[in-house]
Amino acid sequence: MAADEEVLSSPTWSLVTARTPERGSFCAALHEGELWEVPALQGYAGLFEALQDWETIAPALRTYNPTSVARVVGAQVLAPVRYPRTVLGSGSNYRDHLLEMTGNDMDRVPPFFFLKPPSTTVIGPGDPIVISPDEDQQVDWEAELGVVIGRGGRDIPIGQAVDHIAGYTIVNDISARGPHRRTDAIADPFVWDWLASKGQDTFCPTGPGVTPTWMVPDPHDLPITLTVNGRPEQTSSTKEMILEVAELVAAASTFVTLQPGDLLSTGTPAGVGLPKGRFLRPGDIVEITIGHLGRLTTPVTARDTTPGGTS
Repeated sequence: MAADEEVLSSPTWSLVTARTPERGSFCAALHEGELWEVPALQGYAGLFEALQDWETIAPALRTYNPTSVARVVGAQVLAPVRYPRTVLGSGSNYRDHLLEMTGNDMDRVPPFFFLKPPSTTVIGPGDPIVISPDEDQQVDWEAELGVVIGRGGRDIPIGQAVDHIAGYTIVNDISARGPHRRTDAIADPFVWDWLASKGQDTFCPTGPGVTPTWMVPDPHDLPITLTVNGRPEQTSSTKEMILEVAELVAAASTFVTLQPGDLLSTGTPAGVGLPKGRFLRPGDIVEITIGHLGRLTTPVTARDTTPGGTS
């Protein structure tokens, strides 16, 4: 049996950042709904710290089997990477989403990226998406495959891009449609307000963990589902991706130096709320599954808009 076959025949798992009052934050593995110790990652305060040494620790993780170590009990699962230096989103990268939003069916589009503020947008499983009570914000959902960088670089060739990826996670690229297009723009270059649309606090739920690349043989063949209060909204597949993962990583690296722990979200498929006139409201529960990467569940709450109030 080949080495990769041996790895794939063992239980699949993802790496998480967990926390207990006694231990603080640490790395663990999520397997079949339970947390397990990861001896190779002992001493790291979380997955962000471990990713800085990814090329050194990854070989030991390839033979890791969570059922051979102790369980972790009583821990809270945090956002897997706290916090990336850079969070990049990719726009208009799914054929079915492009069709629903523009009416265009295109085989190729040039890469398009935007940024999210890492430490204020990134949240983890169970953390609330905090939205304005103003319904004109039209806060929407976008289930996306997230790429987590394990080896940094600039101007990365497409043929080498996968070697720079540590693994994959689930991302919800929360988007306020209302303020995206400004009606008071002073000129055409200032029409689109990406910070107001994509960069508000809590607008980047991630998790529950990061599944290493060797357990995701084909990231372009993963089913994607998103539900709101149990109602299916997005049902698609990463097969609908226009630019593949390697192309996105390579393209992004022509603009910024990618660093270990950085997060690149690869775009969303059809089924967002805007064409249906449905948007998130306080009290909603959003759930996303992508293949065997797990389930990301987040509640929605209203932001305190009183002067001096907090989320």
